[in-house]
Amino acid sequence: MGSGARIEAFLEMMAAERGASDNTLASYRRDLEDAAQHVAAKGQALQDAGADDLRDFLTALSAEGFAATTQTRKLSALRQFFQFLYAEGLRGDDPTGVLDSPKKGRGLPKTLSEEETGSLLERAETEAREAAPGTPEHIAALRLHALLEVLYASGLRVSELVSLPVTVALRDERFFAVRGKGGKERIVPLSGKARAAMQAWLAVRKASPSRAESAWLFPAGSESGHLPRQVFARELKAVAARAGIDTAKISPHVLRHAFASHLLQNGADLRAVQELLGHSDISTTQIYTHVLEKRLAELVQKHHPLAD
Repeated sequence: MGSGARIEAFLEMMAAERGASDNTLASYRRDLEDAAQHVAAKGQALQDAGADDLRDFLTALSAEGFAATTQTRKLSALRQFFQFLYAEGLRGDDPTGVLDSPKKGRGLPKTLSEEETGSLLERAETEAREAAPGTPEHIAALRLHALLEVLYASGLRVSELVSLPVTVALRDERFFAVRGKGGKERIVPLSGKARAAMQAWLAVRKASPSRAESAWLFPAGSESGHLPRQVFARELKAVAARAGIDTAKISPHVLRHAFASHLLQNGADLRAVQELLGHSDISTTQIYTHVLEKRLAELVQKHHPLAD
């Protein structure tokens, strides 16, 4: 019996016993027929293919530029097809059992250029400076400016940022300790601009008794007692829009990525960035190696005696 007949028998089972939709059946058909066509070029019927034949098919898909998700879907169809053959006694083994799923490449994090980040911070600073003193708009603008300057200066996680204790501002030092994931403590830096923005916020914070008595740097009437991360994210997108930055590419986490990327672009060591971000494993920080590779290529091009 040819591959076509075996595929049809499999599809009938999927429809009758598992209630597969027409779209699902059509997808299975395409994936299995693609595989059958590939192994047929070697004079093999799909139902008789071995693990090496199927591995070769997946390798060919990768070479042709198919995404890992597409390869995974096709492998899933093959797994179910061969499991069906085995269950029906039409084959004595399942060759897909030894095949590894295609590995998805880890996507590069969204980030902002140094120019975009500068525009964002300048906009927040301008709004804080130009708002009428003592108004709700002025208070909100000072808080947002402080949040942005501290986030970009320190690379904090948004949960760490909104839950900072007020003692960080009261001490007014160049570095402070923060407790991150797993209770792990690390030291993070504060730029001069971040410290100045915090002091400006601290001044208006003291003017309100309800805020002044809070243990949080950014107090709010929420259940936690501090500014909710969702509120900060919403305010961040709003000021980004006013700065002319596409709001689809910005979030608190994007500013954390900008902190790391800009440090690496300007010569920081990957291990140092790992410590600053609070990553327990260097492999997590290695999503930024594309930044290092670009910088190293530029260094070789600039300084190597044989570079064009």
